Amino acid sequence: MARISIDLPDDDYERLLAEAEEQHEPAEEYAGRVLAQSLHKKRFLEGSALFISTPGMREEFASRFGPQAGAASTAA
Repeated sequence: MARISIDLPDDDYERLLAEAEEQHEPAEEYAGRVLAQSLHKKRFLEGSALFISTPGMREEFASRFGPQAGAASTAA
């Protein structure tokens, strides 16, 4: 696995250490997980925006999945 180095302001670094301690994880592993989650979310949102902006996709998606209520909404 590749390693990177990121410079953080002291207050952000202290907050990262505190959050890692709360999660009972080594700070380096916690930081890596948080960074990976952030990158995955960014890629998901970019992909979603691209999907929706493709001509005809919004309508196709709506015809298959919306706006009718799903099974989960009647489970309550």
